[in-house]
Amino acid sequence: MNKLSVIRLKGQSDRRLRAGHHWIYSNEVNTNATPLKQFEPGDQVVVENAQGKALGIATINPNTLICGRLISRSVDTVLNKSTLVHRLKIALSLRESSYNTPYYRLVFGDADGLSGLVVDRFADILVVQISTAGMERVKSEIIEALQDVVKPVAILMKNDGKMRNIEGLDTYVEEVVGTVPEVVYLQENDTLFQAPVWDGQKTGWFYDHRENRKTMQQYCAGKRVLDVFSYVGGWGVQAAAAGATDVTFIDASAPALDHVEANLALNQFEGNSDLMNGDAFEAMQSLIEDKERFDVVVMDPPAFIARRKDIKAGEGAYHRANQLAMRLVAKGGLLVTGSCSMHLATDRLHDIIRSNSRQLERFSQLIYRGTQAPDHPVHPAIEETEYLKALFYRVHNNMGL
Repeated sequence: MNKLSVIRLKGQSDRRLRAGHHWIYSNEVNTNATPLKQFEPGDQVVVENAQGKALGIATINPNTLICGRLISRSVDTVLNKSTLVHRLKIALSLRESSYNTPYYRLVFGDADGLSGLVVDRFADILVVQISTAGMERVKSEIIEALQDVVKPVAILMKNDGKMRNIEGLDTYVEEVVGTVPEVVYLQENDTLFQAPVWDGQKTGWFYDHRENRKTMQQYCAGKRVLDVFSYVGGWGVQAAAAGATDVTFIDASAPALDHVEANLALNQFEGNSDLMNGDAFEAMQSLIEDKERFDVVVMDPPAFIARRKDIKAGEGAYHRANQLAMRLVAKGGLLVTGSCSMHLATDRLHDIIRSNSRQLERFSQLIYRGTQAPDHPVHPAIEETEYLKALFYRVHNNMGL
């Protein structure tokens, strides 16, 4: 690679980087000294503080608010195949020490030192998502590095996420190595699943709640379970595998519910199941009107708060969804409520449940706080990497308290 160009930061704008973060915002760049418009999306640059001291190397995209993403704090380490292989090996060692089967998130972006890259592993098939111009520029090197480190039989590029639009990148889904079937198979907590990697949400599966689902299973034997926003049944099918006698699934996607049915069959579930296709809020209201009650209710919605400006409306959605869910919990039953919204703090979700408990005159006891699984490690300086939460509540009638 030729000698890299430089971007220089304003005044104290290096504070976030010095604290350990990887991101650079466009308003932190001294554009008089180093105009952003001189760069092409995906270029690698040397980052300097206001005094001209080199802070490391970053990829750059002059057209986005997050215009820079630090690759290394050494000016000698660029983003190339060698760097990718090294960091993939480090990422792989964590997953292999955490799990004895090859089903996990292999790369989790910034938390693995690879901002803009996500890789999910389904045994010998990899599903890759690239969300930044910097990673897109080294796409061929990513593929080669994955082949060297993991030796998969097939790789699917699932590059259809919203972040790519922000970065000015085309969206596409394509095989780049081998042949990837419409569904792939995985095992989680001794439960079998098929995941629709071509047409499903994100990479086709969500490994992040693995430990929370395992905890839920201990409460499911002989119980009626409701899985709201079920997708392909990650929670409800594991409840069935743990001995639930009756599981109801609610999702707006009919194809997702087809996969639920297939996943129940994979695990030879002989109990009762009900698949409700439609709006989750309307479906829960219908169950309430029918006086249905469940021993375990799982509320794991999509991110109602995608951006800071969505906080007020999003919190209202979490409040409504959890209030309906709480009304469906049988006396002494369990409410499992989750959130993948980084902008909703765990304590704020707890406040929402507290408020619902008072409004509905329920006596709720928080018995478990869960977070993301170890294949979604948290970078201590990057709060954006800590996004997932799961709270388990035992719910009673008011009890006069």
